[in-house]
Amino acid sequence: MNAPVDPKKLIKGATGDWEVVVGMEIHAQVTSQAKLFSGASTGFGAAPNSHVSLVDAAMPGMLPVINLECVRQAVRTGLGLKAQINLRSIFDRKNYFYPDLPQGYQISQYKHPIVGEGEVVVDMLDGPSFTVGIERLHLEQDAGKSIHDLHPTMSYVDLNRSGVALMEIVSKPDMRSSEEAKAYVTKLRTILRYLGTCDGDMEKGSLRADVNVSVRRPGEPLGTRCEIKNVNSIRFIGQAIEYEARRQIGILEDGGRIDQETRLFDPGKGETRSMRSKEEAHDYRYFPDPDLLPLELEQGFVDDLATRLPELPDEKKARFVADYGLSPYDAGVLVADREQADYFEAVAKGRDGKAAANWVINELFGRLNKEGLDIAASPVSAEQLGEIVDLIADGTISGKIAKDVFEIAWSEGGSPRRIVEERGMKQVTDTGAIEAAVDAVIAANPDKVEQAKAKPSLAGWFVGQVMKTTGGKANPQAVNALVKQKLGVE
Repeated sequence: MNAPVDPKKLIKGATGDWEVVVGMEIHAQVTSQAKLFSGASTGFGAAPNSHVSLVDAAMPGMLPVINLECVRQAVRTGLGLKAQINLRSIFDRKNYFYPDLPQGYQISQYKHPIVGEGEVVVDMLDGPSFTVGIERLHLEQDAGKSIHDLHPTMSYVDLNRSGVALMEIVSKPDMRSSEEAKAYVTKLRTILRYLGTCDGDMEKGSLRADVNVSVRRPGEPLGTRCEIKNVNSIRFIGQAIEYEARRQIGILEDGGRIDQETRLFDPGKGETRSMRSKEEAHDYRYFPDPDLLPLELEQGFVDDLATRLPELPDEKKARFVADYGLSPYDAGVLVADREQADYFEAVAKGRDGKAAANWVINELFGRLNKEGLDIAASPVSAEQLGEIVDLIADGTISGKIAKDVFEIAWSEGGSPRRIVEERGMKQVTDTGAIEAAVDAVIAANPDKVEQAKAKPSLAGWFVGQVMKTTGGKANPQAVNALVKQKLGVE
C-alpha cells in the first residue's frame, strides 16, 4: 500500500500532478592513508602518476592485499547507519574496459556486500523528519582519471586515484523532492564526517552521487528511471533532479515513453544530457575475484568498533535538547558540523545553554557566513565568547554593549572582560544615575508624556531615548521599570 502523497511535493504538469521518486548511490572515498589493495598513498593533489604502485598499474603477477583500515572504516560507517554488518562478504570482478582502468576490471562487491540494510533519519527545515532506507554499502576501488584538455589530439591518464577505496552507499527510492534529496546527502555527509570515515569534500571528488530519478502519477507504480552520473555538489543534485523530473514529465505528457538511460548533468546549462542507453549497457560478468578470499569478520571485531563509535548527530542533538534546553531547530543547526557542536559545548559549559546557543548561532555563525569562514578560522575563540556570555549574565554589560565587545574581540582580539574594563563599557546599574537620565528625557518631552499616558506602549520610545543618552550602558530592565513608574503606566 502506497503512503499518502504530500501535495506540497507534487510537480504540476500540463495534464495534472506528478510525483518524483529519487534514489541515490553515493560514492564516498574512505579516509585512509593507503589504497584499498596496495600501500600507495591516497594524498590529494600530487603530481600525476606519482601515487601509483605496481598493483595499481596492474603489472603482471601483482596480487591485491586488502587494507584492514578500509574494512574498519566500512564497518564503522555501517554501524553509524544502523545497518546490518555482514560477517562474510565477497569481492567480485566487475569487467569493463575504460582507458583509466588498468586491470580491465574493477574490484567491487556484488551479491555479498560488507554492509546490508540500514537507515538515515533526515530532518527538514520546513517539515517533519523522514527516513531514507539504506539498501547496502559495499567496498570497491576507484578508477583513474582521463584528462582531455591538455593536448589537442591526445588524452592523458592519471592513475593516482586508481585503487583508492570507495564506499558505495545505495539508498532505497525513498525521496520525493529535490529538497529531500539535498537534505539526505547533507545528513549522510555529516554522519560520515562525525565517524571520520570520509571527509565529504565534494570539490576534491571525495563524495560523488549517482542520482536515480523517475516520475509517476500519485499512487501509481514506479516509473522508468534515469541515472544521472557523478554529480559533485549538493546544489547540483537539486538542480539535476528538478530538470530531469520536468524533462520526463514533458515526454510522458506528450505521449512518449521514458528510456532507461545514463545521463550527465551540465551545471553550465542546468540540464541533463544522455550519456548512454541502459539497453547498450555492458554485461559486467561479475564473478568472485580469484585473488581475494572471502572477507570473514568476527563478531568481536564488529562489537569492539561499535563500542568506540563517537556520539553521532542524532544522539548529540537529543542531548543538546535535554541538557541545554535548546529547541530541536537550534540543536539541529549546532550538530550539523562536529566542530561547530564542539565549539558550542565549550561556550555552554557551566553557562546558560540557550544564551550560549543564541550567541553561537546568531552572532558567531552569522559573522562567519558573512566573511566566508568556517568555525576553525573564527577569530573569536569559544573561551572569548563564553566570557561575553558571562559578562551579560552577571550584569556587567547589556546585550547591546555585548555586540560592541564581540566586534572588538573579532577585529582586535583580547579578553572581553579586559576590553570592557579598559574602555569603560560597563553597564550603568546605579539607579540614581539611571533615574536622572529618565527624568531628563521626560522633562524634555512633555507632549510625548501625555501621549504615553493615553497609549502606554509609547513608553518604549522613552526607554530608547534613555538608552541613547547613556550610550547603551544603562541597564535596560532598570530603565524600563523607572520609565513606567515615572509615567504611571503599566
